[in-house]
Amino acid sequence: MASTVKKNFPVTGLSCASCAANVERNLKSQKGVTAATVNYANSTAWVEYVPGSVKPQDLKSAIQSIGYDLLVEDEGQSQQEEAQQKHYTRLKSNTIWASVLALPVVIIAMFLMHIPYANWIMLVLAAPVVGWFGRSFFINAFNQAKHGKANMDTLVAMSTGISFLFSAFNTVFPQIWHARGLHPPVYFEASAVVIAFIMLGKVLEERAKSSTSSAIRKLIGLQPKIVHIIDEQGIESEISVSFVRVGDRLLVKPGERIPVDGEIVSGSSFVDESTITGESLPAEKSVGDKLFAGTMNQKGSFVFSAQKVGGDTILAQIIKMVQEAQGSKAPVQKLVDKIAGIFVPVVMTIALISFAVWMIFGGENSITQALLAMVSVLVIACPCALGLATPTAIMVGMGKGAENGILIKDAESLEVAHKVNAIVLDKTGTITEGIPVVTDIEWFISGNERALLEEILFSIESKSEHPLAEAVRESLSIKAVNTVALEKFESVTGKGVLANFDGKIYLAGNKKLLEDYRVIISETRLAQIDEWQNEAKTVLCFVQEVELVAIIGIADKLKETSAKAVQMLQEQGIEVYLLTGDNHQTAASVARKVGIKNFRAEVMPSEKADFIRQLQAQGKIVAMVGDGINDSQALAQADVSIAMGKGSDIAMDVATMTIISSDLQLISRAMRLSKLTVGTIRENLFWAFIYNIIGIPIAAGILFPIWGFMLNPMIAGAAMALSSVSVVSNSLRLKTKRLN
Repeated sequence: MASTVKKNFPVTGLSCASCAANVERNLKSQKGVTAATVNYANSTAWVEYVPGSVKPQDLKSAIQSIGYDLLVEDEGQSQQEEAQQKHYTRLKSNTIWASVLALPVVIIAMFLMHIPYANWIMLVLAAPVVGWFGRSFFINAFNQAKHGKANMDTLVAMSTGISFLFSAFNTVFPQIWHARGLHPPVYFEASAVVIAFIMLGKVLEERAKSSTSSAIRKLIGLQPKIVHIIDEQGIESEISVSFVRVGDRLLVKPGERIPVDGEIVSGSSFVDESTITGESLPAEKSVGDKLFAGTMNQKGSFVFSAQKVGGDTILAQIIKMVQEAQGSKAPVQKLVDKIAGIFVPVVMTIALISFAVWMIFGGENSITQALLAMVSVLVIACPCALGLATPTAIMVGMGKGAENGILIKDAESLEVAHKVNAIVLDKTGTITEGIPVVTDIEWFISGNERALLEEILFSIESKSEHPLAEAVRESLSIKAVNTVALEKFESVTGKGVLANFDGKIYLAGNKKLLEDYRVIISETRLAQIDEWQNEAKTVLCFVQEVELVAIIGIADKLKETSAKAVQMLQEQGIEVYLLTGDNHQTAASVARKVGIKNFRAEVMPSEKADFIRQLQAQGKIVAMVGDGINDSQALAQADVSIAMGKGSDIAMDVATMTIISSDLQLISRAMRLSKLTVGTIRENLFWAFIYNIIGIPIAAGILFPIWGFMLNPMIAGAAMALSSVSVVSNSLRLKTKRLN
């Protein structure tokens, strides 16, 4: 079997979910393509193909033939982003102008119809809205029609185009109607308002879509572009990271990011590895320790040997997997687009049948009656209510979420969240605060001597570069402790620090440091240290000469609401899982305290995403909650992704929801909001279709043979407007619903 390659190509020209489906079908039909997935949300196509049978340029030509474009080779991400930005800017400008021109048309149509030249004024104002600012609907409808397809754009183009042309004809030739004793009907406001409203929905959609690529940009930005290389003579120079090769020796200075994966050969430091592990405490690094691209060096300098470069680094793998996870989701075929595919041909058929029947059986006024019937059918079937059904409910739902501290990025997350039956929680910054603090401190000395010891300890920790030292300083500074002049200060790697004051030796560190200096600890105090460590606390021992004078417990504190939030989710029938890069002892302690039975420790970013895939393979709808860059891969893979508001920008960009206050209890409210919003969308679509199901046959003249009633197009326009009002009113009811 021929080997295949899998590549990600940006796609331009997608205007709806149907467009994505068309591109996907076209790609799959190409010779040599074994699989293809097109994601409308981030405008990308993942294509697996046999290189000998088809080239990217062939795929590009095939997509161009159906009115879209595939960016290959050197065109890539930057050109796609530029095209998307131009499209968004143009769409936003067109929407503003369309709205500005549509507003006076509505005012005239509703309140000022009797002013001189009212129809002509509306014609002049509506023409640029339909013919220029809304031209994309007609272009897309034409492209769909060429391939025998219909979507929302088709419905918009047909109804607005015909109602505008019919109104324009009646404005230019009113005598045709006057000769028959009828007032010429016009529907300029319907055509202008529908286009302005639906364009506004597209602007909101485009704005939400644009943030998916910004997450990838920020991940790529974690790798420095320039690095310090040390040659064989020990001379330092700067080169581009793209020229780094395996085996090169690189210098990393304080405050710089590590450019590639490697191993320290000289020097030591503390490295913030939260981008990879998610843990808030920087890791102590010395000769022989592994380093990862994108992590942040803190205060020390070191030289390391490059072991993985380019696309082989852990960071590069995270970027690739985030892209794949975002692109692998099947495009959400919007319900309205699906319905429009059936609805448009049906409406067209009914309109043509109505015209034909009235031409044959209409008597002396057959042409007039046939025209009225056909236009009435098309006007009453105007997609305003259909177009508003989803966006109005989503907009109100998003507003309701924002009021409750839940930022929702797109409609898909609101549609899916109420189905979630498994939720994966990160530990650091999600269940815990993400900042190490002193939770316990016990002194074995009292009185004035203790006050002096506090000053000595504060002075020692003020000189220390260890991440835990800041937690001790913060704790002691509350008491406004003064500093003293230390006579000697020395850091002991991996163990702690020692200092001299007033002729005495003081130690601050772990049990290993105390063993080196033969400090004897009683069984009682050893038991207390073990107990604190079992509670996921790091224990710092403070010694004067050979006497243990204090023990300090430091931990990443649980958020006060975490246990209650987990309970609320479990009561909703949702399985809760804890995944963390931390050690097993800490993970077990945190899981026990918040009531989570299922947990995994020492998990790498890719393993989090793999775990979510396993749950999805079991048929579960999975939500992922995290706050770090290391969670971005898992967030992208999940069906619903939720970021903590105090976490990294990248996590918030990848996630479809953000909890502003970082209170986990808001997740259950988000599920409730999803259920209410989806219910409202279904109700809206029901009302939109009830009007069409009842109105279209009446507009066609079905009641004329029975009661002699013929629906006037003006009444048809009013019915269409009423359906829109009912949809908007129903959406606004969401504001009154409680999420508790």
